[in-house]
Amino acid sequence: MADEMVQLPGGGFAHETARVDAGASVGEGTKVWHFSHIQAGARIGRGCNIGQNAFVGSGAAIGDGCKVQNNVSVYPGVTVEDDCFLGPSCVFTNDLTPRADFPKGPAGWKGTIVRRGASIGANATVVCGHEVGERAFVAAGAVVASDVPAHALVAGVPARRVGWVCDCGSVLGPIGGGRLLCPACGRVFEERPDGSVSADDGGGSFCAEGALR
Repeated sequence: MADEMVQLPGGGFAHETARVDAGASVGEGTKVWHFSHIQAGARIGRGCNIGQNAFVGSGAAIGDGCKVQNNVSVYPGVTVEDDCFLGPSCVFTNDLTPRADFPKGPAGWKGTIVRRGASIGANATVVCGHEVGERAFVAAGAVVASDVPAHALVAGVPARRVGWVCDCGSVLGPIGGGRLLCPACGRVFEERPDGSVSADDGGGSFCAEGALR
C-alpha cells in the first residue's frame, strides 16, 4: 500500500504515521514524514522538509525552506531561521542544569537561535543559550557551547572555529590582504580585525561560472 500524505490546515502535508497536534502551525508545501511529532504551539514555515522520527516542541519555531533530517529534536525555546539545514540526529537543549525531580518549567529554560542559512552537522549538539550565526557551519559530532560567528566553520568538543565558509558551504581559502576566496563559486570575503568576515563587494566581479575575474 502506498504511503499516504494528509493535507494540514496551513497547506502543509503530514505522513499518515506522523503526529501533528492541533494548534501546531505547518506552512504551505512543508512535508512532515514518518513517525515525526509536531507539538501544539510549534511553528514551521513554508517549503520545509521534516524527516522521519523528528520532534518539534511547543514554542519552537522553524522558518521557511529548512531541511530537518531524520531523528532531529528541536525543543521548546529554539528558533531556526529560514533556509537552515539540521543534519541527521542533531539535537538542541533548553536546560543547562536539568534534574528529573526538580523540573524548572519554561521560566527556567534558555533559548537558542540558529540564524538564516546555517547548517548543523549530523549528531551535533547545540547547548542552550547560544546563537549559531548566519551561514555558519557546525561540523558533524560537534558540541556547541558558545556563540558561533556568522560564516564560521566550527568542529570538536567543545566546538572551536577551524575556518570560514562561503554562502554555498565551501571552505574559504586565503588570497592575501585579509581576503578569502571560495574555490567553488568564486565569492570573495574580507576578514575583519574583530575576527568576523563579510562579503568583499569591492574585491572583483564574478562571471557566470562563479570564478573571480
